[in-house]
Amino acid sequence: MKTTLAASAIVLAGMFMMTTNAVSAQEMERTESSEGARAYIISPQDGEVVGPKVKVKFGLSGMGVAPAGIDMAGTGHHHLLIDQDEMPAMDQPMGGEIIHFGGGQTETTISLEPGEHTLQLVLGDKNHVPHDPVVMSEKITITVSED
Repeated sequence: MKTTLAASAIVLAGMFMMTTNAVSAQEMERTESSEGARAYIISPQDGEVVGPKVKVKFGLSGMGVAPAGIDMAGTGHHHLLIDQDEMPAMDQPMGGEIIHFGGGQTETTISLEPGEHTLQLVLGDKNHVPHDPVVMSEKITITVSED
């Protein structure tokens, strides 16, 4: 999978993951989410056919967006899961194939190979740990054309 992201998102996520790797999973506490909070994908829409460069716009209601590392109640930052069959651990910082938007970004452009792909958002707290209860979007499916 080839993705194109703002350099700041990559740098911030990398710097943050280096610092959280020193903290064991047992030490990570989950941050409470606001009642009724929900994440959603504004665009593309479920079932949409798109070109290889896909602009993904993130939505969030009931909570606010804040960069990673900011300890402010009722806030978090987005994480984008692409073609993930399993959810990340809910009691640890999200890592692996998940794209982190630790700068508080609310959209990105990704490049995907032609074919069917899934997208899903999970809101993370200041430490990239999913909130309790988890604030995540529905998983959507898009089809990337060869154009």
